[in-house]
Formats: sequence, structure tokens, C-alpha cells
Amino acid sequence: MSFISELNKKLVSADTAARVVKSGDWVEYSHFACVPRVMDEALARRRDELENVKIRACTSLIAPQVCQVDPEQKHFIYNSWHMSGAERKLHDQGLCTYIPFFFGECPDIYYRYLEPDVAIMQVAPMDTHGHFNFSAACSYSKAVCDKSRIVILEVNDRMPVCLGGNHESVHISEVDYVVEGLSEPLLELPKPQITREDKKIAALIMEELEDGSCLQLGIGAIPNSVGAMIAESDLKDLGVHTEILAESFVDLYEAGRITGACKNIDRYKMVYTFAMGSSRLYEFLDNNSSCAIYPVNYSNNPMIICRNDKVMAINSALEIDLYGQVASESVGTRHISGTGGQMDYILGAWHSRGGKGFICLTSTFTDRQGKVHSRIKPTLDPGTIVSCHRCAVNYVVTEYGIARLKGLSNWERAEALINIAHPSFRDELVTAAEKMGIWNPTNKLSEPLSSRVEYL
Repeated sequence: MSFISELNKKLVSADTAARVVKSGDWVEYSHFACVPRVMDEALARRRDELENVKIRACTSLIAPQVCQVDPEQKHFIYNSWHMSGAERKLHDQGLCTYIPFFFGECPDIYYRYLEPDVAIMQVAPMDTHGHFNFSAACSYSKAVCDKSRIVILEVNDRMPVCLGGNHESVHISEVDYVVEGLSEPLLELPKPQITREDKKIAALIMEELEDGSCLQLGIGAIPNSVGAMIAESDLKDLGVHTEILAESFVDLYEAGRITGACKNIDRYKMVYTFAMGSSRLYEFLDNNSSCAIYPVNYSNNPMIICRNDKVMAINSALEIDLYGQVASESVGTRHISGTGGQMDYILGAWHSRGGKGFICLTSTFTDRQGKVHSRIKPTLDPGTIVSCHRCAVNYVVTEYGIARLKGLSNWERAEALINIAHPSFRDELVTAAEKMGIWNPTNKLSEPLSSRVEYL
């Protein structure tokens, strides 16, 4: 059966498709590296005809045109489930609002509560069976299409086809309009700069990994450092069940570290819900049956994550206080990113037989004025959002060591965390802990780990 005739009936220009959007509508954009381009521009061209059009997106790697043409937000109101660097700049200008959620709940939030008017999704070309693949952004795409009154597809013939899993595509029969998009590669994620401290943290985590571990690596320099070290190690039969499939996984696969042979579910498959990286990553994913993309309510469900043994969840944070509360998405009232799936994987790793969840952060950071601050703080600043509850946090890693928090009292937690803080800040952290009533007279500071252990 051919679906070409049905496709031709629904094929329109971007400007024609954009005319279905009305003032007051909720419009959904596809997410991550797959954000719509020509439809975004077409909608921006209608600025003066529209008012109060509300747009939901997620981690757009570029600033959308609808924001750039409407700096006063009289026509478009842009919202994001998780902020990229570009969206963070928009947020600082008052042009982007964050939507709090656990990433793993996103499809169910749509199915239960949201009624979008128009979905605009960038997709790969239709296959012979009438399906359009969501490419490297499957997370909640099918839920958006299922719940939207009108579905518009923007086709890009340079997008990789990412095999499922499930819910990785939408059928032509479920679509209202199809638009020819750009013939360009997916947007690429710049590689983070890896520091000496990042490598120290990665070396500590490497000591916790073993053959047959099932990996989740987050975004950033520390997970990338871990990936690079694993690729050069002699670890074998590693599995993958992760939120983002980043480029480091390609290195591991090509080095022969990943087989998935020890996984209890999705054996031999690298499970993920979205991918961002370079063209090398996207080429690796294209029609690769070693990988399986799933909606995020599968990839990030703690009760599914834990079905694999030895889940090693490795994520980054911005700050942590002496109670063990982790801040990964904001500093004070300034929003940085989002809750994402960090909590999902920390819980999943805890319930996995032999699993471990790591929260990683360098001990200090330097602000724009050149002042050095400790990332381990007595308490989080007012307005700072707690991304990971203190009761869920287990292993915390800095370049000075690993602190295990499960089972520790408040004064024991303070001792463990201060012992992995930068030595320059330990005395003032002890003074603060004493004032807070969480420093016991029997507490003691250990010799800084970095002075005892030599790293690469």
C-alpha cells in the first residue's frame, strides 16, 4: 500500500500551515536538537496578526524566532520544560518561563491534563509504511501528537532515523499538514571543556564501576570524562539505559566496552529517550539496531530502570548543602536548566541490585568577578530549587573524594561533605555547621584526598 497520495494531499507551505494558529492557542514545538526551524520562522512572520500564543518547548539549542521578533511578549509567550543555554539567556531577558516537572512524567502529564491546539514537530521523511520518525527526540513527541487538535510535521531529509523502542514515530493518517523543512543536519551540542578536577572526579567514579554495569551518563564535562576513561579501561559487557545518548557512548561502543549482554531487560540494546551531540553521534544512530529510543516515561521510570542490575547513574549538580540537598537547576532565583531525570535515575539506581547513584560536582567555582566559591554550602541560597531530595541522595563526589550519605545523621552528613569540600573552605563550613547545630564534638576532618592520591 502506498501512502504517497495521502502525503501529497497534506503537503503545504510553511506559511499556509502557520495560518492554522489562532490567538490564544497553545502550540507545541518538538524538542532538543529537533526543534522546528521553518515553521518557527513562519509563525514569527505572523507576529502582528496574533496575540497571546503560548508555546511549549524543551531545550532548544537556538533562540526561537518567535522570541526574537517579540521582545515585549505581546504576541508569543515562550515556555520550556528544560532550559538550554540559549533559553537561559531568554529567561534572563524575561522571554522564557520554566515549567517544573519530573522529565519521566511528561507524556503522562499530556495525556492527563494538557490539551494543546497545534503540534509542530520536525521529523525524518515518511517511510514506505507511512511513518515519520521523530529522530533523536522521542521523549514525549507521540503524546503531544496524540493530544493536539492539529498536527503539523516539518520534514528534514537529513535527520537520522532512530529505531525504537516504541512511540518513535507518527503515522500520516494522524497528521493534518506536512511541510518541507530544511535539508540540514541536526543542531549540534558543543563539547564541554574538561578540567583537571573533572578528570579527578571521573577517576574516583571509575573505582566504583565493574564488569556488567548498566550506565546512565548525564550531560556535562564530568559524565564525558567518565565516558572517556571507561573507553580506555578494560571494563567489559557494559549496558546502557540512559536519558540522553551522548557522544561518549559512541566511544564506549566502538571501544568494545558496551555489549548489553548482562542486562535483564532490553538486552543488547542501548536504551535512551533523546540524543544530542555532533554529526558523528547522529550518523551512529541512523538506523542502528543496537540502539532503542523510547518515550521518557519508559527510559526514566525508576521501576523500569531498576530492573537492570548494577545501574550506575552519574549526574552533575551545581551545589549541595550540608543536609545533602542537591541543587542542579538554579542558583538563587536565577534558573539555569531544569529538574530533568536526575531524581528518576538516583531512585532507579537505589532500587537496582548492586546499583549506585552519583551526584558529581567540582568543589569550587569562580564567578565572573574572579572570586572563588564553594559548591558545598551550609545552606542553599534563598530561592534555590532543590532538585534532588536529601533522602534520595547517596553518593556525592568531588575531586576530594566520595561521601556516602545514606544512613548518616545530620552531623555525620556534615562531616562527610565537609571532608570532600575544598580545604580552603572547610574551616568556615565547620563554623557554620556548629552554628546550625549539626557539628558533633567527635567530628573530625580528614587529610584532603587530593594530597594523598595522584591522578592522571
